[in-house]
Amino acid sequence: MTVAGRSRRWRFSVRPTPRAARALKSLQLPAFWLLGLILLAGMARLLEILRADLARFPVATTSAIVLFALYAVPFWLFIASMDFLEREPPLLMATAFAWGGAVATTAAIPGTQALHDLVAKLISPAFAAAWGSAIAGPTVEELLKALGVVMIVLVARKQINSVLDGMVYGALIGLGYQVVEDIVFAVNAVALRGQGDGVGPVVATFFLRGFLAGLWSHTLFTALAGAGIAWFVVRTDKPLWWRLGGLGLGLGLAWLTHFVWNSPLFADGLGSGAAGVLLGMLGKGLPALAMVLALLWVARHREAHYYVAQLARLQDPRIATPGELQIMGHGHLRADARRYGRARGGRAGERAVRGLQTAQARLAVELSRVDRISPGDELLVHCRDEVLAQRQRLVDLGHPEAVVSPMRPAVPRVVVLGILFATALFLLIWQAIKTMNAA
Repeated sequence: MTVAGRSRRWRFSVRPTPRAARALKSLQLPAFWLLGLILLAGMARLLEILRADLARFPVATTSAIVLFALYAVPFWLFIASMDFLEREPPLLMATAFAWGGAVATTAAIPGTQALHDLVAKLISPAFAAAWGSAIAGPTVEELLKALGVVMIVLVARKQINSVLDGMVYGALIGLGYQVVEDIVFAVNAVALRGQGDGVGPVVATFFLRGFLAGLWSHTLFTALAGAGIAWFVVRTDKPLWWRLGGLGLGLGLAWLTHFVWNSPLFADGLGSGAAGVLLGMLGKGLPALAMVLALLWVARHREAHYYVAQLARLQDPRIATPGELQIMGHGHLRADARRYGRARGGRAGERAVRGLQTAQARLAVELSRVDRISPGDELLVHCRDEVLAQRQRLVDLGHPEAVVSPMRPAVPRVVVLGILFATALFLLIWQAIKTMNAA
């Protein structure tokens, strides 16, 4: 299928952000001030909790904050890179993270406990001990985190222009929740140990919740909810019942994957020893991870192909050659092109390729925001001139086209690195479970 064909097929997958959409316009919305008040209240409550923990266990609490803050960095960078053509505003991304970390966590602490107690009262304490976390956790926490995505929509509706955007904001809300929850759990582990202000329980919690459970935790759950909400918001070309179905599916999958992970299913593993425990964890977590990665792949490529089609309709090889259009929608191929630029022209070549890719993406986004191309459109002219300037830099370096090397290996580098990372992580988790006697 041609690029133009993809554009026609997926023309409703992206709703470009209008040029008139500006951050200052949000100040006129009541939802903006409501969001601000809720964030302030959540941060005040979170600071109160952390201040109490610092007073009791200053070393352990500080260590937990530092460890999980560092842990959040690679996750944040990965989530931000998901939408590599039409980047999300940093302020909105920070708002999403703050909602998850300050609002959802502080509201979920009493809410989850209340529902847990209700389950014990309505059914039995024994049932609540086994299944209470699987029922109360997803019900309260996923609702609170999904409300964060809804608040982003109310404040900046035009910024949610694809399912991928919903996944980005949902994942950031989940990441914020995950980080703060892990800090609270780490400090609680120190208190339960009862041996003073030590960092041993903090390190154990960091590994257990950060690596053994972190790959299929709140970040994944809320990405599913965000996808469902974004589907409802963006796909206005669909009937209402179809949009509601997508919304319900996203929220339902978020609840279900959270329920399965919190449930006592495979609590003792599949078989004996460390291998059995590891298989039990993978059986509960891998389906959710695979589902989110598959949804991410589809959403990411649909959005990327839409923007690639904006440049393709110019039919100007000075703006984007056919080879560049082929790789523009694939993050790993764009990275390969930068590496090839470095091989041909050193660091200057790599920077020039990156500059051209950035300028092309900016022009593609601006083209998507206009119905027709006007020669007098100053913003489009500026973006076009920037692309041409970056192209000239490549020409001057003797590398006129930002494409991948013709000697590129048959197996993509990203696949090899992914397999190596997964294998190393698998072995690390297995060894850790063995060390802890499969506890």
